[in-house]
This record gives sequence, structure tokens and C-alpha cells, in this order.
Amino acid sequence: MATAATASAPTSASTSTSAACDAPAASPSSPAAVCLVPFRWWAGVREEAAEEGGVRYAATPAASPSYYGLRLLHSFLHPDLVLRLDRGDRRAGAAAGGSRSYALVPADELSRALARQNSSLALHNKHSFAGDSAGAYPLVLRISVRETSILTVKISKKDNPVDNYKRANKMFNIDYQPVHVWDFSGQTNLILMNEWNRPHQDYCHSEQENLLEVQVYAMSDSLTFKIGGTNMNIDFFCGSFGRAGSMGLIGLENLGNTCFMNSSIQCLAHTTKIVDYFLGDYDRDINRTNPLGLNGELALAFGELLRSLWTNDQKPVAPHRFKENIACFAPQFSGFNQHDSQELLAFLLDGLHEDLNQVKCKPYEEAKDASGRPDEEVADEYWSNHLARNDSVIVDTCHGQYKSTLTCPTCSKTSVTFDPFMYLSLPVPSTASRAMTVTVFSTDGSREPFSYDVSVPQFGTLSDLVQALSAACTLGDDETLLITEVYNNRIIRYLEESSDSVSLLRDGDKLVAYWLPKQYEKSSLLAFTHKHFVEDSGVDSAIPQMKEFEAPLLACLSGTLNGLTLQSIYLKLLNPFQFSKSTSSITDGERCNGDRTIDLMDATPSYPDESVPLEDNPERSHCYANGCEVTEGPTESSAGLTAVSDMEEHTEQFEFYLTNERDDIQHTRIKVNDLKLIETTPSRLHVSVHWHHSASRQYNTSVLNNLPEIHKLELIPKESKDCVALHGCLEAFLKEEPLGPEDMWYCPCCKKHQQAMKKLDLWRLPEVLVIHLKRFSYTQFTRNKLETFVDFPISDLDLSSYVAAKTDQPNSRYHLYAISNHYGNMGGGHYTASIYQEGKGWFKFDDECVTPISEDNLKTPAAYVLFYRRE
Repeated sequence: MATAATASAPTSASTSTSAACDAPAASPSSPAAVCLVPFRWWAGVREEAAEEGGVRYAATPAASPSYYGLRLLHSFLHPDLVLRLDRGDRRAGAAAGGSRSYALVPADELSRALARQNSSLALHNKHSFAGDSAGAYPLVLRISVRETSILTVKISKKDNPVDNYKRANKMFNIDYQPVHVWDFSGQTNLILMNEWNRPHQDYCHSEQENLLEVQVYAMSDSLTFKIGGTNMNIDFFCGSFGRAGSMGLIGLENLGNTCFMNSSIQCLAHTTKIVDYFLGDYDRDINRTNPLGLNGELALAFGELLRSLWTNDQKPVAPHRFKENIACFAPQFSGFNQHDSQELLAFLLDGLHEDLNQVKCKPYEEAKDASGRPDEEVADEYWSNHLARNDSVIVDTCHGQYKSTLTCPTCSKTSVTFDPFMYLSLPVPSTASRAMTVTVFSTDGSREPFSYDVSVPQFGTLSDLVQALSAACTLGDDETLLITEVYNNRIIRYLEESSDSVSLLRDGDKLVAYWLPKQYEKSSLLAFTHKHFVEDSGVDSAIPQMKEFEAPLLACLSGTLNGLTLQSIYLKLLNPFQFSKSTSSITDGERCNGDRTIDLMDATPSYPDESVPLEDNPERSHCYANGCEVTEGPTESSAGLTAVSDMEEHTEQFEFYLTNERDDIQHTRIKVNDLKLIETTPSRLHVSVHWHHSASRQYNTSVLNNLPEIHKLELIPKESKDCVALHGCLEAFLKEEPLGPEDMWYCPCCKKHQQAMKKLDLWRLPEVLVIHLKRFSYTQFTRNKLETFVDFPISDLDLSSYVAAKTDQPNSRYHLYAISNHYGNMGGGHYTASIYQEGKGWFKFDDECVTPISEDNLKTPAAYVLFYRRE
């Protein structure tokens, strides 16, 4: 709080307990012609040298513990504010001016200085002291002499009203910034001389206190002050705090991975309306009874930190106390780990709002559905309800409103609400993609397995992968794909959570998708792992060895499961791999690879040059080393005659065993005549199949033995960087999209939760628009960052085309004034801030280092949070 004070002549009051010294303190006499003004202003206007004729005192806490926790206890037990004034060297005046410094000056000298400045004020149109004595408040000081050159100043709650005492505490907050007092009036010398000349017997074994009443003038919102009707030109607040725009180029020390905090604070500390508010008398607005607030502690801590940034002292500030308060209120930000600057910003804005909320008793307002009413009427009703419960400088500055429309996909019921927002979190569309290879198997033996190369967003989801595969497979409306991860010849994971990121899948993983009916969840799944005999290449080659096929097979089970049904299902799955009898005697060396690959980039199949595809009709193609031979399968008339004999032949070639998911427990062999295998069929039943030698010669098992890996990540196109306009991010945010399975909406017409379509529209824009670019994605296992270059406007962001309100709205054009940047990746990054100061240009705030920056260098892929101010 900036002060200009007049001091009364000091009177003495002994604190002795003896009867001789029990006389009450004399009431202060009429004010003496002495004023207290900011030292920097006085040094600039007086005729003599700045420190000429002045005595400098350094203020320190009197007998206060150095540990913060003990200081709190000490302040509770001893509520009086006690300062120790140490008389110092007057030649230190220039250095002292960099702190909070005051000057005690004679009124006649002050009058002459003001007279010299009257014409200058009018010519330069500078801000000055303004107001009148109606805003002043008295402050009683008790001054005593401790040693030859040391004074003790006590400000007691017993002598002063509570509000005045709090203001004095804020004015002389020595814990956060040093305070110096220069005496140009001779008052302190007079007190010292009176003490030195006092007879020893008058001490009464105690210190004598001199009462001094100071008339302090309150600071108005316009940051102006008046003394005796005469304007004083002053550029300082509380002795050295300045008006927004005149200073503020002070860095914040990095306390250990606190660059995220420094970046957010600097952006908020250069938001003009917030700066002007906290440089004013903001403590009168603190709501200490709000159960959602932080007892005003966050607002006080932020206000102190902001004031220290708006001083003439260019020394970087170490925000130890602010970080301690943040850690106390939000334990997630404790310690020295790196955090998200946007998460801290959201906490600060919400916490400051609740600490400064002027609504002491929040009324209950029930949200009403639109029910066909005009949007303007419903929006105003929602906004009025919001303002009835929320009233703070944060609401006035940062709160806007958007329209949310939900539509039921079943009954087309529409619900419209108008919700407030404090910032916009925009998705960052990316053109970076990942090429992935997936092999698709049928679950009914009707199709041969195909390998597809599909392209999905680099940080897309499994839903994107299923969608790309479905388009390539020309999937029917009643069909779906179940994607699995195969490792060590068995399915280790069913990828059924559509919101999981594809970044969870490594380049060397192998994926298999199974073609299923859409309602497969209602049926049990049969998972077959299979082994076949191979000749051992070791010393004892006569002993056959069992080797597992790499690709498991999957089928749906409906009805009762018995031995015959189980074997029939498995033989059906093997149909696409079966050779005809006329070629079953061909050796493995003569048989070529019959697998088939489709490139989904153009949705056309591509085949190896040395082979031709197998067909799904009865004619099957077989490739040999010396050419191709086409043989016909059995005709429809002969198929029925040979079905029974073929079944008997095939059942002798395979052995079936029930097993577990890991295929490490083998149960009793399943026989064809087994009528009931298990009491209750589980959702997934695992069966191990052992092939005999004769079976291996009748099937083309190359696809079962060789599954392709996922291709390595690629950026498409490689020659150009990933780039998107800010308007593209806004359009992606506002586009209609279905709700996620975890965010189902309860439809009042259908009487159940539905995956409704959601559409957002901007309705009411705030004075300061904070835009968060969602560069970071988090999953249970991974954290990724998008390095997409977002092209954002600097001087003219026009949002009028995105505002759905038809009524007259404030100007929808914004200009950029601050950016929170994040460089690096998720593992180890660094935050900075780029901030514009009116009349001075752009500056880069890199912790304690503040340097000018060209506007041409503002747009980088590091831009994370953008701060826009309405033009």
C-alpha cells in the first residue's frame, strides 16, 4: 500500500510497572509538519542530493525466529508487529532505494517539491497521488530506544483497529522484501537525544515508549493519491510498487524444476486487469469463510509475489514462500518434480477465484432444461445463475460461456445447456501417422488370412486402428474386428478398450485381428493354440519334436460344447489352409508361400511376384518352384459322400486338450464321443491341438508360422513438418462427436444411458481468453507430446464466426500478449514465457533471465498456453 503520512510530535509513555511510572500515555498532540513519502520519489524531486541530510535505517523483525513455522507460532503468541530500526551508513542510499524505502520529510520541504512539480504533472499527464482525507486512517506507533543507534517500533492491535493493523502488516512485510526508512525530518535524532539525556533514575528499570500517531491515506483503485489537495507525482506502490506497464521485467529464480510454476506466474502477472487489482487494496475482497476457498492464503501469497515482480528492483525474485503455500494447498505440486504449467494455472485461477469470491452465501439455482425456449433466454438464465454464485476479478476477467448440445442417437432427444468456462482446452490435430501391419483371420473358415498395412494417427487410439482396418476389409454392418496381441504363440492381450493409445504397441509386437459377428459378446470364444511335429536338427534326429504354430485361431461358440462340435469347429477354421488331395503329397520344399498381403494405403491387394493368391472358391491355386498348377476341388455331388470318411480321417490326425490361458496346464484329451466337456462354458475357452505328421502334409501352414511385425513409426509426409492453424484446433474442439463409453448420457426419453452425440459452440467470450493446446497425452503406461506446429495469430484473432449467439456481443477480436512455452519431451523438458509489454515489445522470461525477443520468433512448436486480450 502506498503511503503518504503525517506524524504527530512524539510523546513519551513509560512502560514501568512502578507507581511512579504508571501514568497513562499522553494523547498525541496536534500533527507535526512531517510526512512519510516513498524514498525514490523524494530522491527524484528534492533539490539536494538524494541522501543529503538524511539518516538511513534498515528495518528487521525484532526477536522473531528465522524458521517459518516458528514465526507463525511467535506471531500467534505475540500479535504485535515489532520492528527493529538499525541506523546505517547514509552512503548506502542508492542501494537502499532498490528495496521498499520510505522517507520521513518536513512538510515545508514537501510543499516546495510539490510546487515545482505542479506544472510538470499537467505537461506529462502522469499518474499521481489523489484522493482526500476521507480515505485516511490513523496508525499509532510506539517508538523506544534499545541501544545507542537502534530504535524499536511497535504497532499494537490494542492501539489500532484490526483493519489498520492488517494494512500496516502488509506495508512493513519485512519477511518478503527489505524495508528502509530515511529520516530527513530529524524526528529520530530528537527521540535518540531525549533518551540519551534522560536521567538514569527516570528509566524506572524499563524502556520508555514515545507515542507517534501517523495519518495514513488509503490507496484507490486508480493508483493515485493526494496530500492536502495537492497531487503528488509518484510511480510507486507501497514505496516501490509500480503501475502495470511501467515495470514487471523481473525474473523468478528456479528453485528446482519450478520452471512450470515460473512460466504460469509470469503470464498471470502480466494480465493487466489482474495486475491492477492485486496492486490495489485487494485484501478487502478476501473471502475467508468460503468452504471452497483456501482461507484467503492463496490470494495473499499470490498478491505478495506479484507485487515483488512489479518493483523497480531488477533483482530476480526467489518464490520460496509462494511455493510453500502452493505445496500446502495442493500437495500434488510439492517437492521438486516437473509438473504441467497448465494444471498449475488452472489451480491458481480456480483458487484465486474462490479466495476472492464476493458471494458469501451461494444461492441454490436448479438448472432448467431449454424446453424449446430461445437460446438467448436460456443462456442469460444460466449466466445469471452463474454470477449469483460467483463474483470475483477472475470471473470478470477470464470466465466465458459455451453452448453444449446433446442428441440421443436412438430417439433424437436434444438437451441444451450453457456452461461457463475459464479456459479452452483445444485438441491439436496432427498429420503425423503410423504405418501398422495387422493380419486378419476369419472365425468361421470362410476367408483366407490377409495381412494389411494401415495408417493411423501417430498418437491415435485403438478405435482409429479398428476403423482403418474395417475400411480396408470392407466390413459389413453386422461385423466387427477383435484385435489381439500375439506373443509366444498365444494371445496375451485382447485389445478391446477403444480409447487405449496405439503408442502402447511397440514396433516389434505382432497383431492379429479376428473377423467376428457384431454381437460376439453374447457368445463364448474358443481360442485354439496348436503344435506340430518337426524333425529335430540336433544329434538325435530320429526323435520328432513338437513346435507351436505362431498364430492362434479363434471361433465363436453357440450352443452346447461336446467333443464332436469342438473338432468340427477347428476343422472348419483350417479350410482356408487345406491342400487338395492331388497335391497333398508335394513336399514342403516344393510348396511356395501362399500368404497374401494387402496395402491399405490405396486399399488394393498386392501379391509377391513369385506367387499367385489362393481363391475362396472350390478351385484352389498351388504354386511350385517350377511353376503353377491349378487343381479342382471336390464337386458338390461328391462332397456329401466323402464327408463322413473325411471326418474320421481328420479326427485321427489331431489330438485336442483343454488348457488354460497360458497353455501351461494340459488336461485330459478330448475325444469325439465326449458329450459334455465342462459344466459351465466360460467366456473364453482355451484348447491345445496336437498335429500328427500326416496333418502337416495336408495344410499350407506358412501363414500360421509367420506373423508379420508392426512396422516402424513413420511421419507422413517426411519432407514437411506437422503443422495446423489455430482455427483448425478450434474447429476440432467444436465439431460434433460421440461421447466416450465412460461418459454416457442418461436420456430422459429412453430411460437409459446412451452414447449421445455432443456439439459445442462458443456463446459468450471473456475479456481475457486463455487457450490451452492439448499437446500432452497420458495413459496408464505412456506419456506423449505432440510437436505439431500451431500457427496462431498474434495481433488479430477473430472469433466472431465461432460465436453462436445472435444478439449483440462485445468485440470478438483478440490480440496475443503472453505464451507459456514447453521445450523438450515428456521425460525432460523446460518451460519459458513470452510476454508483451505495452510500449516495450516482447520479452522472453526464462526463469530469472529476462531478454527481449523478436515477434518473428514467437511462433514455435513449443507454444503450449496462449493468452489473448480483447482488443
